[in-house]
Amino acid sequence: MPLTPEIRWIDTPEALDAACAEVARADVIALDTEFFRERTFHPVPALIQFCAGGPAYLVDPLEVACSEAFRRLLAEGPLKLLHASSEDLEVLAHWAGGSVAPLVDTQIAQSLLGEVPAMGYQKLVEFWVGETLPKDETRSNWLERPLSEAQKTYAALDVAYLLDVWAGQREALIRHGRLAWLEEDCAELLAQVRSEEADGQWYRRQRQLWRLSPRQIEAYRRLTAWREGEVRRRDLPRGWLASDKLLYAIAERMPENRHELAGVEGVKPPLVKREGDTLLALVREARHAEADSLPAAPLSPMDSAFKKRVKAMKQVVGAEAEALGVAPEVLLRRRELEALASAQLKGEPLPLPTGWRGERLADALERALSKVGEPA
Repeated sequence: MPLTPEIRWIDTPEALDAACAEVARADVIALDTEFFRERTFHPVPALIQFCAGGPAYLVDPLEVACSEAFRRLLAEGPLKLLHASSEDLEVLAHWAGGSVAPLVDTQIAQSLLGEVPAMGYQKLVEFWVGETLPKDETRSNWLERPLSEAQKTYAALDVAYLLDVWAGQREALIRHGRLAWLEEDCAELLAQVRSEEADGQWYRRQRQLWRLSPRQIEAYRRLTAWREGEVRRRDLPRGWLASDKLLYAIAERMPENRHELAGVEGVKPPLVKREGDTLLALVREARHAEADSLPAAPLSPMDSAFKKRVKAMKQVVGAEAEALGVAPEVLLRRRELEALASAQLKGEPLPLPTGWRGERLADALERALSKVGEPA
């Protein structure tokens, strides 16, 4: 039978605190958010949904600020369920100004139970509950008011079914001895969310760094660090100020004046006019930075020795993934394999996986690397 949850609309501080009191003693609370982000860096919260098995509460963040009771509910007490939670966690942190714990991400849970590493919510509900959710409101304007009844129902079902999904997942995880794996992965997810704003390492996400010299990499690092600070301060999408591709092109060319900057592919006159002096100053700083302070250039992934090592480790990961019945990327991502290959070739300590992944893979990865490194 399809669920028809009671829906309670929350648009006053008193109603929010009353809802928090009603669910505070629950064992598990399902959470979700709707937000708008096309024109801003920070997500604009449009709706906060939660449910503990009774009514589905729909909080209007356009009318009510986060209360201390809801902040405590997020940071303490019952287990919180979210699906594909990274953006929701960002929305909640922006609106509530706090963290979410303890947490289970049902997408991560599903990745530990099957070969689909990023199953969507609708398919998850169909898999565990056998119900097909409506899709009509997927791209709704959640900032409009009043919301339609169809929008409210769609939003309520986003949390109402999550409890049944988790009940099935939890039983399966316990049966396979993987519940502790999920707890470890969700704790790591929260740690990553907390560290992302502070690490200043956006430049490392660029897959083509190996094509640049150390000085060019330093320019790209400075350019991306500047952009990160500015888009947060101005509340603009990264691409509205300068895309990764554009900053990479500037670092590659290392322009010395406005004329050279304007000649970089993709650079438009408005950018030169507004930000030209700043961009040139950052490039100049990189050009004159002390040589021993420059970041090391990554090894080329095209190098035969590098490729051999990645291939050997992929075989190890693939075999283990097949044995566990999960997707290989759930165990180790390509970026992590490349970091291992690079460290071994440079004679550096190996950044081997830790936790449950380390128990399953570390020794086999180390053996695979050592065999590749042996003389023919």
